[in-house]
Amino acid sequence: MISYNRSPDIPFDRSINPYRGCEHGCIYCFARPTHAWLGLSPGLDFETRLFYKPDAPAILRQELAKPGYRCRTVMLGANTDPYQPVERAKRVTREILEVLAESRHPVGVVTKSALIERDLDILQPMAEQRLVNVSISITTLERSLARKMEPRAAAPERRLETVRRLAQAGIPVGVLVAPVIPALNDPEVESILDAAKQSGATSAAYVMLRLPLEIKDLFQEWLVAHFPLRAEHVMNRMRDLHGGKEYDSTFGTRQRGTGVYAQLIARRFEVARERLGFPGLSPLDATRFQPPGRRPQLDLFER
Repeated sequence: MISYNRSPDIPFDRSINPYRGCEHGCIYCFARPTHAWLGLSPGLDFETRLFYKPDAPAILRQELAKPGYRCRTVMLGANTDPYQPVERAKRVTREILEVLAESRHPVGVVTKSALIERDLDILQPMAEQRLVNVSISITTLERSLARKMEPRAAAPERRLETVRRLAQAGIPVGVLVAPVIPALNDPEVESILDAAKQSGATSAAYVMLRLPLEIKDLFQEWLVAHFPLRAEHVMNRMRDLHGGKEYDSTFGTRQRGTGVYAQLIARRFEVARERLGFPGLSPLDATRFQPPGRRPQLDLFER
């Protein structure tokens, strides 16, 4: 149930993904190629032929109970959104959170959905024990652009409201500006951070657009259809980021790029973050972990 990675680009070594495919339909989603592994289209099939893991809570319990398991923060939603619309009916994410809460296991959640507010009854007690933080993905504040890029995701203002409600509930929440797309949403970096800070976000991060495998062709087709006059300019800037190529998968640079343009975006982001005074998210507490099914008090008496 838990996937492990050794990537130096991300601050976690394990994740849980309740779903494959995503109804949000974000054209830029780096997870789209995973559907090709199933013999399905990274395009429309990714958005309409979804897979879920009904036994996820039971399998997770087994994994967390293994004698050799070592607790570290697990990321929920590192691949596809754990709170996409199908979660309303399937509730896999909620049941996973229930297992993690019972085990006092730290978890980070990444989403762009307001549905996460449904689970405040689980998240709030976890936050009091420093067991959870949340990152809300905000790509643009322009509703018209959002509807084109992320047709079935929550509107930008609704995501900011989610940031506000999580913060008011005492849940550490940050904003993830991802992806930053050259000549499309990059002028909004500062305004997104401003809005996020006013809504209660305590951290901010960004990732540049990535175009691995089939995403490159899907994105270019979408770009020509919706922004024909800007399409070539956007792709030229992408090549500037990757030494003349549309994408470079090299660790250390794949999420930020290299060169003058990459340095400009990084500097703008850092200046805005420092100006606004984001304090950052505190480390989560892995010392409280208790494997599922263990009864320490009773075990003591049984010895």
